[in-house]
Amino acid sequence: MSRIVVALGGNALGQTPEEQSKNVYKTVAILKEMILVGHELVITHGNGPQVGAIHLAFSESSRVNDKLFTMPFPECGAMSQGYIGYHLQKALKNCLKEEHSVATLLTQVEVDENDPHFLTPTKPIGGFYTEEEARNLERARGYTFIEDAKRGYRRVVPSPLPIGILEEDVITALLKEKVTLICCGGGGIPVVLKSNEWVGVDAVIDKDYVSSFLARRIDADILLILTTVPYVVLHYRTPKECALRHLSVSEALRYIEEGHFAKGSMLPKVEASVEFVRGNSHRMAIITSLEEANEALKGRCGTIITEEDI
Repeated sequence: MSRIVVALGGNALGQTPEEQSKNVYKTVAILKEMILVGHELVITHGNGPQVGAIHLAFSESSRVNDKLFTMPFPECGAMSQGYIGYHLQKALKNCLKEEHSVATLLTQVEVDENDPHFLTPTKPIGGFYTEEEARNLERARGYTFIEDAKRGYRRVVPSPLPIGILEEDVITALLKEKVTLICCGGGGIPVVLKSNEWVGVDAVIDKDYVSSFLARRIDADILLILTTVPYVVLHYRTPKECALRHLSVSEALRYIEEGHFAKGSMLPKVEASVEFVRGNSHRMAIITSLEEANEALKGRCGTIITEEDI
């Protein structure tokens, strides 16, 4: 059986605590099949709606009551890891019972403070503000805002690349104990090393890039990226749309160069897959939908990415 890093997309979660608590049982039913046939799972997940809601709640509270405070973004990320991890962990325990150990690990991910992505914040977080409100917050708190689809102004934060996982030794130890592990939630809490101390920074690390980095560090066999579609396609939503059943690294890089995959959507998934399998003929990345995950592991669905042609 295989060691698999499963990267859950937003469709596996929900917009509210009630919706998410219900939705995760559908997700866990699919993960349970993998575990019961003997696969070793490490589960990662996104946190876009959740971390935005947490940040917005504190920001809005501080706007109406000056005795309240805003919550720093790294702390919001930590809260979202606990909140989402709790729902996934509870559902897994309820489905697997006492035969399997499950744990959620609060995970810090190292980034380089000189990463050029810090110079161009791109990830929108939180709610919408008027231009006047946005400019006042820029002056008062040093935030960066952009106009978002003419709906107002939203804060944006950088999206640096991962270069280390602080809890890697804990992850390795838990895997040796056969624990089904939930970690690196939302891309991990981004931290940098300053004066020999770890410091959280306002940023969002892409979940797919972290999942690929983690999979390489723990020598996983398969990176399984779950999204809303069963295949990677060319010419998306055009009459020439074509599903891809297999991609080699060279083919994937050519399609990336030709601009076939959208930024913030399929592009990071394909790039993360390429980084995982590049230079290692024994690894496989699969991009597919949550519903087709187990069929994809059997080779019956999904887009398979390998170092060379099959």
